Amino acid sequence: MKTNNHKIVDFDAVLDAKFGMEGTKERMRAEENAYSFYSGKILQNARKDAKMTQAELAEKVQTTKSYISKVENGVIIPSVGTFYRMISALGMRVEVVKTVC
Repeated sequence: MKTNNHKIVDFDAVLDAKFGMEGTKERMRAEENAYSFYSGKILQNARKDAKMTQAELAEKVQTTKSYISKVENGVIIPSVGTFYRMISALGMRVEVVKTVC
């Protein structure tokens, strides 16, 4: 729990109230939207770090500037293949690591 102006806030309760209980379709949809938004921002920052325009990235991954914009703004989620082409063009890679539970 965290305090804010001397009020106790249970963020799990806030998320439950706003997006539904964990495991519900509503909560899963909200999480998917959040992942899409944050992934888009990571790609956008990487593109800017590479000093590449949306049009240049689009050309490298054989798509359109509009599509890149929609991905960066979390409007759409790219296919796995397109995602891998994007990160490769940006000099990035995905690493899948098994964690010990």
